[in-house]
Amino acid sequence: MPGRHHAQTEPTFSFEFFPPRTDDALAALLDTLRELEPLEPTFVSVTCRSGGLESERTRRLVQRVRRDTSLTTVPHLTCRGRTRDDVRALLERYHADGVTDLLALAGDPAPGATVEGDYRYAAELVRDIQRFNDRLADPTRRFRVGVAGFPEGHPATPNRLREMENLKAKVDAGADWICTQLFFDNRDYDDFRERCDLEGINVPILAGIMPVTSWRAYERMAELAGGVRYPAALIRSLRRCEDAEAVARVGVHWATEQCRDLLDRQVDGLHFYTLNRSRATLEIYRSLGVRSSRALAASA
Repeated sequence: MPGRHHAQTEPTFSFEFFPPRTDDALAALLDTLRELEPLEPTFVSVTCRSGGLESERTRRLVQRVRRDTSLTTVPHLTCRGRTRDDVRALLERYHADGVTDLLALAGDPAPGATVEGDYRYAAELVRDIQRFNDRLADPTRRFRVGVAGFPEGHPATPNRLREMENLKAKVDAGADWICTQLFFDNRDYDDFRERCDLEGINVPILAGIMPVTSWRAYERMAELAGGVRYPAALIRSLRRCEDAEAVARVGVHWATEQCRDLLDRQVDGLHFYTLNRSRATLEIYRSLGVRSSRALAASA
């Protein structure tokens, strides 16, 4: 896992961002990064939709973050709809850039893509990344590889037994750590971790956290592929809210309690889906006290 060995006991803290499409959005994202940098996250990940242009957007943002900040960057690398030559070329570019960690995902084919691609599953991508690693002259510059996990179930794999077999295949192919999709009930994460134990999956598992910060976000998350499962207690709390500010307070409080509970039970790491904003993440950090007061004051 970026910046941390499995033998270490301290949890990691990481943030996820997506490449902006306009200059104004880029300026806002850079402001967010400056606000979060004093928190010294273990890494920040940069999402990537499928397609050559999207990969280049991701790479450009990774280069910008590496140039303008001290943050460790972890690009997402998607494989569905790509050829092995495409992937090899992208790995060579990231290696030349000095990137050391990747999040390997199947992804979706780019809209209107005419190339069927050489991949069906993320495990195949993980295997090819490790083959690339094996050919490197300097073994200390090998890519470390993360993969996705789904505490509430993979939307494309209703068979939960097959789902865990697929996750085990990614780990057996050489994945070093798992980052979960977002969830709102820690019991889902606990059950997922226990099922990983039963499958012999013993790599670190980072818990994906995304606070509800608006009614729009609440509704959009419910419309994601497979949807998200909102606990009844969270729904009741949100329905009591009379304005947008109250919704944000409830969402941040719920996420904070999730994080506190996970940290109390020695979670390997917390990964915050930020939507390119800093306020909710900063509020959660302040409440948890996971960084020094000096660092938090500098980020306020």
